[in-house]
Amino acid sequence: MLKPTEELMDLIEKPNLVLIDCRPYKEYAEGHIPSAVNIDLFYYHWLDTTKEGIEAFERQTKILFSFMGVTEQTMVIFYDEVAGMSAARGVWLSKYFSHNKAFMLDGGFRKWKSQGLPIETRTNGFRPAKFSGKTDKKVLVGYEYIKKNLDKAILIDARTKDEYEGKVMRAARKGRIPNAINIDWMRNINEDGTMKSLEELEKLYPFSKDDEIITYCQGGYRAANSFVALKLLGFKNVKVYLGSWGEWGNRLDLPVET
Repeated sequence: MLKPTEELMDLIEKPNLVLIDCRPYKEYAEGHIPSAVNIDLFYYHWLDTTKEGIEAFERQTKILFSFMGVTEQTMVIFYDEVAGMSAARGVWLSKYFSHNKAFMLDGGFRKWKSQGLPIETRTNGFRPAKFSGKTDKKVLVGYEYIKKNLDKAILIDARTKDEYEGKVMRAARKGRIPNAINIDWMRNINEDGTMKSLEELEKLYPFSKDDEIITYCQGGYRAANSFVALKLLGFKNVKVYLGSWGEWGNRLDLPVET
């Protein structure tokens, strides 16, 4: 699920590569990896995990992937400033639609630039195609599933400690989902922007590989980075709560813990 910069250098000219710069357009315009197109995935957050909400989310994502030009034959590499949450969101979205040739650039644009690798400023056009991925329901959950499994699954809150403890309030209510464990997603990342080694990640996530683990944050982006970290470690049953605290904290019918 990770691609080092050295490997990307060898892939840039390949016709079956779709390279997605997930940063804001302003940053993309100031310099990006050659051939990359720009999709700021933060514009496509989703907080409604009712049955109808998830169906609409799936329709939106299929349209987005078709616009990006993703097909069964293409390899997709997402990157942002570091091995961050937006690129991880792209990888997780790909996994949800059973597209297994999706990767995150390890170290992101920061590492690419620090190595003196080629950079361009022109805006690259998209090559739309028909995306028809099949959803994998094992990697996404909604609020109803979590409510039923509060005492069964391991809940990982990927937000900051202040958000987790309710010192920072970003919804109608403060706090966390009951029984959640706080492991800030930033702890997955080295200072140079790369993902930490497997040995370091093992210490962060000392759970059984067979445990059911659900990650969440505010909107499902930081949680996606934690999803990638757990999958790198070989955890088999990892899910992202798509609506995250942006949904849970605003639904007054759901329990919270402070």
